[in-house]
Amino acid sequence: MATRKIVYIGDDVLRQKARRVRELTPELHELLDDMLETLEQASGVGLAAPQVGISERVLVIRLPDDEEEYGPEAGVLYEIINPEIIKTSREMVSGIEGCLSIPGYVGEVDRHVEIVVRAQDRHGNEIRVKPRDWLARVFQHEIDHLEGILFIDRTEDVWKTG
Repeated sequence: MATRKIVYIGDDVLRQKARRVRELTPELHELLDDMLETLEQASGVGLAAPQVGISERVLVIRLPDDEEEYGPEAGVLYEIINPEIIKTSREMVSGIEGCLSIPGYVGEVDRHVEIVVRAQDRHGNEIRVKPRDWLARVFQHEIDHLEGILFIDRTEDVWKTG
C-alpha cells in the first residue's frame, strides 16, 4: 500500500464524469488499498478515485471508530465500485461539509437523510448499501465526486476554517 497525492480544486479530473470500472484487476485492488491508506493519512472519512487523479467510479468510506458518536457504522470500511443511488428519502437535512480536495473551506449542503446505493464490492459482487444520516451524507458527497460535482456546487454558503 502507498499514500497517493490528493489533487486539489482546479485539477481537471475533479470536474470530469468518472469512467465506469469494467474489469476487476490487481491494479484496481491496489488503487483501493492505496485510497484507504491515503484516506487514513489525511484523517478523512471518504475518498473518491478522482481525488487521487484517477477518473474511475471507485470510492472508499470509513467513519471513525467512535461507536458512541457514529453508531454501528463506526469503523466499517466501504470499498465501493460503480455506485449509483437508486433511491432517496424525501426528507433532506442541511449539514456542514468539507473536502480533502478543497482544504480549509467548508459549506452548508442539503442532502437526503437516507439513500440506497447499488454498487460492486472489490470482488465484483453486487451490493446494496442503505446509509442514513451522516453516512448517507458522506456517500452522496463521494458519489458527487464521480459526477464531477464538488460540495461548493451545492451551496451558496462557503467559509474558510481556522
